[in-house]
Amino acid sequence: MPLPTADTPWPPTDERVQAALADWDAWYSSEPDRLEQRYLGRGYREAVDRPAQHRGGLVGRLARWFWGNPTAEGEKREKLHVPLAGDIARTSSELLFSEPPTLKAADEASEATQAALDELLETGLQPTLLEAGEVCAALGGAYLRVVWDEDVSDRPWIDTVAADRAVPEFAYGRLRAVTFWTVLESESADDRRVFRHLEKHEKGRIYHGLYEGSAGSLGSVRPLADNPATAPLAAMVDAEGGLDTGAPDHLTASYVPNVRPARAWRHIPTAAYWGQSDFQGIEGLMDALDETYSSWMRDIQNGKGRVVVPSVMLESLGPGQGAAWNEERRIYSGLNMLQRPGDPNPLTVVQFEIRVEEHRDTCQSLMEQAVRQAGYSAGTFGESDGQAVTATEVKARNRRSLSTAGRKGKYWGPGVADICAAYLAVLAGPRFRVSGLDLTPPKVELQDGVTEGPIELATAAELLARAEAASKETLVSMVHPDWDKDQVKAEVALMKKESALADPVMTGAEGPGPGFPPPAGGEQSKDDSGEA
Repeated sequence: MPLPTADTPWPPTDERVQAALADWDAWYSSEPDRLEQRYLGRGYREAVDRPAQHRGGLVGRLARWFWGNPTAEGEKREKLHVPLAGDIARTSSELLFSEPPTLKAADEASEATQAALDELLETGLQPTLLEAGEVCAALGGAYLRVVWDEDVSDRPWIDTVAADRAVPEFAYGRLRAVTFWTVLESESADDRRVFRHLEKHEKGRIYHGLYEGSAGSLGSVRPLADNPATAPLAAMVDAEGGLDTGAPDHLTASYVPNVRPARAWRHIPTAAYWGQSDFQGIEGLMDALDETYSSWMRDIQNGKGRVVVPSVMLESLGPGQGAAWNEERRIYSGLNMLQRPGDPNPLTVVQFEIRVEEHRDTCQSLMEQAVRQAGYSAGTFGESDGQAVTATEVKARNRRSLSTAGRKGKYWGPGVADICAAYLAVLAGPRFRVSGLDLTPPKVELQDGVTEGPIELATAAELLARAEAASKETLVSMVHPDWDKDQVKAEVALMKKESALADPVMTGAEGPGPGFPPPAGGEQSKDDSGEA
């Protein structure tokens, strides 16, 4: 169905979901200002302070977050932020897409289909998946969509959209339609006049609309030509504001949840099929980590040595200019300025203790607990000692992280396959007219981010060869996983040729190769006529 024509609250998502997405977005941004604004209540919808943050007692303690404590007026903020949330999201993406995935067309598909998939990978699909994987871990889900612009490229490509910029419509867990929205401009400081571009994807159709409203309201419909960002679309859409994609059986967008079920949202009907963020449930741990690290830095500032000196040891800087202490001076005049036997020490040194071990251990414990609750091994976020380790050791150390990546890969495979099928359908449609394409979703294989070294691969191949449990093609493919079928066949042919030259009897060759002596007995080979 087309886009809305009447004013409606925007985004039309449950407020609990919006609040959680806004919190996770603030942690993911790694910006202290946004964290402080978010937890002080000055978020996306209102600009009020929470009175409970300023009160002591039970109410104040219950409402207390480290980032929710307002900085006293006249003092500078000394809170430090450890960007653990961003590190978790980036690590999740790298575990999935540090190596490009493999897209294999169906067995009965044409060579043109595989060539189109290979071109899609070569023209930037992996960076798009890395970006999508990061926002997916942070916000609980990500969308992939097919886009095109003939002024930019003669082929379509795949783009990504974060979960907090889309309104999905599910049918029993499957994406049926989705509306993406973009804030084009906001012409006032209080966001009372906001222009939005809505883009709704349905099977075979995409609808575009321009709206003028406020921060929390969609507002009224405006012609697409009224904004430079949407003006080119005005000549493309029909009377309903839509255009045909050329792929009537495909939805040109797919949704990939981070993990399911989303524990906090499974009872909310409009969000029951959304994914769960890696940050869900660890916000308090990340807040405590920032508090501990800020306390550590405060100890360092307090630990700076100070010397308290009596006024008689200060040098006058002149009338009205005060006095100063010269810590490099070695000799002072006598009289009452120098210490005499029995007098107290005129110099007082103030040096506070820097509790390094206590703070370091607390930070380490909080970080380990946070990454464990997010589904990762603490070793994944630790520093290497510089010693070489095998892939087996790495996998054993990061077993929980690899298990989480494998679980997420179960969602990414179908999502990438669906959007690739839609890409092929658009490519074969009347807009681009590429012939010979099979529209069956390809097989998507995510590569292991931890790869074996050449010694480990050679050892495994040798053991299989001794056991006669694998063919030469299989062994060559194992040692060279980045080779295609043609390269493997060529290598196997060379190996057989070298074996035949070296030992024709053992290899079953018909005769010696060039440069080898004739067989024992001096007999020469004869042709079919029996002549030498």
